[in-house]
Amino acid sequence: MEGYTVHKIKLNQNTEKKLLIFLFTIIPVALLLLFSYYPLIKMFQYSLTDWNGITPDPNFVGADNYRTVLTNPNYFAVFKTSLYYFIATFFQLGIALLFATLLSFKVKFANFWKGVLFFPYLLNGVAIGFIFLYFYKGGGTLDTVLSFLGLDGQIRLWLGDRSINNIALAFTSVWRYTGFNFLIFLGAIQSVNPEIYEAAEIDGASQWDKFLYIIVPSIKNIIFLNIILGISGSLSVFDIPYIMTGGSNGTTTFVIQTISTAFKYNKTGLASAMGIILLMIVIVVTVIQRLAIREKR
Repeated sequence: MEGYTVHKIKLNQNTEKKLLIFLFTIIPVALLLLFSYYPLIKMFQYSLTDWNGITPDPNFVGADNYRTVLTNPNYFAVFKTSLYYFIATFFQLGIALLFATLLSFKVKFANFWKGVLFFPYLLNGVAIGFIFLYFYKGGGTLDTVLSFLGLDGQIRLWLGDRSINNIALAFTSVWRYTGFNFLIFLGAIQSVNPEIYEAAEIDGASQWDKFLYIIVPSIKNIIFLNIILGISGSLSVFDIPYIMTGGSNGTTTFVIQTISTAFKYNKTGLASAMGIILLMIVIVVTVIQRLAIREKR
């Protein structure tokens, strides 16, 4: 009888545990389905119609929207703007890796420099856009610094000149996101066993040797992951160019073009197809990243 009671108590405890897990899981899963997967399904449905965002009964057009996006240069050619952010990604990762390596060792005021590097990532994208609007405007911070250095001949319309405006915007993106990559790199580097560095010092390894033969091989998966995240981010840039230029003067990105198509030109079905295409590109990039990491292992 006593054994039966103990068994019943354990059974009740297991039931309560499963019920507790279920209750804690069902709410986030329900929210995920409601705000992520259901809108995705609806967006795919809209992408097969000519819906303008207003009429209740849109016409089914099949794959016409996808054909338009992939063949009309006005929609797909804006991906050229992403090349600026793509190239900037490697400068961003290089700067982040450099400072993460330096600050992973004993440096004076290390915590202060860590805070300085990570602080821009904490700022809202809108705030950063307005900060750099004043930075780049005529007679603003950048022009003042160049004048002080005697480089008045280098002053130009940083956001109005098509030859330089996307570079200026990409620099803003680098300033904002370097702290994020820095933090990831720093955590990965600090996870390396300190005894490995001590053994390398005994063998006469220089700081460069430590970086090249210890740090890089130890965090190569993190480096590759950050590259993929940077590539995905360069394809979906929105807030900085939208706030600073509104996508004018050749600074339109694919996301800005998608939003303009939906809300400015009332072509919600076409914009939905653009969103699905961007999602597919990001998924393909992610799959390539996973396959590459698996092969390296």
